[in-house]
Amino acid sequence: MSLGPVMLDVVGTELSADDIKRLQHPLVGGVILFARNFVSCSQLKALTTSIHNVRQPPLLIAVDHEGGRVQRFRDGFTKIPPMREFGKIWDKNPKNARELAIEAGWILAAELRAQGVDFSFTPVLDMDYGDSLVIGDRAFHQDVTAINELAFSLMQGLKKGGMSAVGKHFPGHGFVVADSHVSIPIDERIFDEIAANDMQPFKLMIDEGLAAIMPAHVIYPKVDDKPAGFSAKWLQKVLRERLGFNGVIFSDDLSMEGASVGGDVTARSLAALNAGCDMVLLCNRPDLADELLSKLEWKMSALSALRLARMHGSHHPADTNDLHENAQFVAAVKRVGLVGKQEVELFARRNC
Repeated sequence: MSLGPVMLDVVGTELSADDIKRLQHPLVGGVILFARNFVSCSQLKALTTSIHNVRQPPLLIAVDHEGGRVQRFRDGFTKIPPMREFGKIWDKNPKNARELAIEAGWILAAELRAQGVDFSFTPVLDMDYGDSLVIGDRAFHQDVTAINELAFSLMQGLKKGGMSAVGKHFPGHGFVVADSHVSIPIDERIFDEIAANDMQPFKLMIDEGLAAIMPAHVIYPKVDDKPAGFSAKWLQKVLRERLGFNGVIFSDDLSMEGASVGGDVTARSLAALNAGCDMVLLCNRPDLADELLSKLEWKMSALSALRLARMHGSHHPADTNDLHENAQFVAAVKRVGLVGKQEVELFARRNC
């Protein structure tokens, strides 16, 4: 059974009979995990193993694990600082910031891969305009060069740890104040302004080999009356054709308020898939998941299937105990642990 175009969540810390039934549905291709699915590293490993054993090829397992306030797993995992902290270091010492971002990406990926997670939805490539209610310190910087250098460095670290990177939220969520989880953000800027600013980090990262992108639940009415994730103009004309992106396009969560303009859950999913998404996410609504799986009709293209297959974690992950006995890894954890603290200034000066 090949991977389907839908990514769902699961209810608790182990699979229920209802979870298994959903995950065996041919439309399902992945699982996204949340903090409620985590108690300990051993429990998480058992959960991911059971998810991977549900069917072959194994379902993709993802998580929003960016660092800062968006880090789903805590106990037993290294605390990753918010990405803005790397931007602050970049202002004073770009070389040091790049090195620390590589180490943060490696730590993030290696620890997740050790527990069976295939990839994290990171990095955020949105520009930090200072006003967004949902982006905030999740963004690296407002400067395009800083964003690109730090995001590329993080991507190198993720790759070292066995993970692909997912850039979000195309073509840029940082300018609007509203939070798409609870409202429908509208960005009134013209295309040329967005292209000259917010889209640049995506363009540069695509050129660097970015594997996947997640579009924003934001409407840019000067370009299209649909949110970017439902817009063929944004996903096919701009992202695929103009920017030459040939990786995976994941929708953002279709249960968010920003997706409500798409209609019911089946209409939203069809709108996203027809616009160009390879996989749609539906989170925190098992009732809607059942509705979607009973009503959606969609045949996965061979190209989408190939793109998604590349998102499986690469190489056999190191065991957590082995990681914590690796001197290079332990040193990286110590250095990243200083980010955002006064000591990092001393570290930066020593490495000038």
